Amino acid sequence: MTITQVPLVDYLVLGDKPHLTANECTKCGARYFDRRNACASCFATDFKKVTIVNDGIVRSFTIVTFAAPGVPVPFVAAIIDCGGTSVRGNLANVDPTPEKVTLGMKVKLTTYSLGADDNGLEAIGFGYEPA
Repeated sequence: MTITQVPLVDYLVLGDKPHLTANECTKCGARYFDRRNACASCFATDFKKVTIVNDGIVRSFTIVTFAAPGVPVPFVAAIIDCGGTSVRGNLANVDPTPEKVTLGMKVKLTTYSLGADDNGLEAIGFGYEPA
């Protein structure tokens, strides 16, 4: 069976070098991961696609200990500064403890399988791991 990978979100680009893309306002430079009809900052309506750098720095985080049934806990939810663009994502491949996760920690984009169906369609998510 051939496995076909699909990104969980539209702004995750898979391939040899996975990365995120954002919609950037051509007037003020504000960036958005979701589709926009107008910029929330300046109300302009023209956007261009830009690639977000894969390396970043943890600017804020929380260790989640309670979640919906079936979601493994604990895990780390973080806000990552990727070259001036804020990205929300979970941290992977790190112990979810205050001793192992710190503000200013250098991280890099990683992708992982969220599971596959019986037809060979595999969902791929993203997060960040220590650099």
